[in-house]
Amino acid sequence: MMFEKRLRDGVRDGTITLSVRFWIRPRVIVGNRYKMDEGEIEVDSIEPIGMPDITPQLALASGFLGVLDLLKTAKHGKGENIYLVRFHYVPPKRRKTIESRQ
Repeated sequence: MMFEKRLRDGVRDGTITLSVRFWIRPRVIVGNRYKMDEGEIEVDSIEPIGMPDITPQLALASGFLGVLDLLKTAKHGKGENIYLVRFHYVPPKRRKTIESRQ
């Protein structure tokens, strides 16, 4: 899953855990992980929603200023079906240094 640069800090720190996507059909699978920067996004759920479900509260929870801001970003391409994707960020595993192994 791709996120605008302005949203990535919120995704990484866990303040953004959902995303509204306009797709022809779902492009993610629940339980799968998708690369984002150094870590991964793990999809917790995906459900179809309608335009009335895109509220100002949902837009804010998705990291946007409001509904119009969300729609400007999310509504592009041929997708007409709307999905609410819930996820969590999985940070990269830290490499053990030689010192910490001793």
